[in-house]
Amino acid sequence: MKQTRAITFIVTEACQLRCSYCYLVGKNKINKMQFDIAKRTLDYIFSEPTFISESDIILDFIGGEPLLEIALINKIVSYFLYKASESNHIWQKNYTIRITTNGLLYSSDEVQQFIKNYHEHLSISISIDGNKEKTDLARIFPDGSGSYDKVIASIPLWREQFPDEGTKMTISHDDLPFVFNSVKHLISLGINKIDINPVLEDVWKTGDDKILERQLIKCADYIIEHHLENIVDLSCFEERSGIVTDNHIIPYNYGICGSFTFAVDYKGDYYTCLRFAKFSLRTKEARSIGNITEGIDWNLMRPFQTYCNQITSDKCIKCELSNGCKICPAENYDSSSTSSIFEQSLSSCKMHKAKVKAKNYFWNKLYTSREENG
Repeated sequence: MKQTRAITFIVTEACQLRCSYCYLVGKNKINKMQFDIAKRTLDYIFSEPTFISESDIILDFIGGEPLLEIALINKIVSYFLYKASESNHIWQKNYTIRITTNGLLYSSDEVQQFIKNYHEHLSISISIDGNKEKTDLARIFPDGSGSYDKVIASIPLWREQFPDEGTKMTISHDDLPFVFNSVKHLISLGINKIDINPVLEDVWKTGDDKILERQLIKCADYIIEHHLENIVDLSCFEERSGIVTDNHIIPYNYGICGSFTFAVDYKGDYYTCLRFAKFSLRTKEARSIGNITEGIDWNLMRPFQTYCNQITSDKCIKCELSNGCKICPAENYDSSSTSSIFEQSLSSCKMHKAKVKAKNYFWNKLYTSREENG
């Protein structure tokens, strides 16, 4: 399967919000990327044979909240296009700018000018968890106030400019009862692609999987009864999820981590993804694979490139529902006793199984409904 190289620029570790479930535990206003770091990273990318031989590239901007540094992002994209033009590289046309934002600055003049300049190559997703009750419970400002009213103001403009983009609904223990109503609310806003994403960290309590399963079954009933199955795309209802494939686990991030992505932080250190940077880790030190001075150390990349062939948990190997499980090597590393990416974290195991059970319910009911209607 063809993959596209993605380069993630961690442009800032600051964010206006303090979402209760956020894995970025070290948010701060100090660590911001300087243009020279990004420039030297792009110079390296255009000199590295492993990269420049590929036909497509994604420039991924993340934080913190990346739109806090929209001026820097604009400068980075301009320099990228200069380098691509200088070398007459196919990336002059074959590039995507990907930004995930909390939406608070989306309507600002500077952001809107950036969108106008690069709309053809832009993929922008606004994170909104659902209805006001769920959003204001988790996506909060430092003073504890909710962010829903401020974010929702930008949604109509976002839908107009990027009608095919979806959002990620992050789920944690406290907001499980609001999943169904939140899915309905997002659909009412015209958001039809929804990634329902239980957090990977160890936050789950006994019975949470049953609550999630019931909430998702309500979503299944709603979608089928309103004939939305060809319009609404819930990631948890992906048909192949949980299907056994040669009795071997196929993790969600198969072929991605360490093979087709790398991230750079404000110091110029490189990682397989931002979750290995220090501000993303609770218990471990940052795990770098290189830097702007020396480039990528491909020996340090080897564990990540072989990761999906090295599943060590007997529980995972024997699991009949493992296909599509969102296993994260960074969460393995952070929660492990050995600092290994191969020591499986099973914190979200039961939540994955709840999604698969609800998925099975959805497809069984859909096929039955279609048979009854000829």
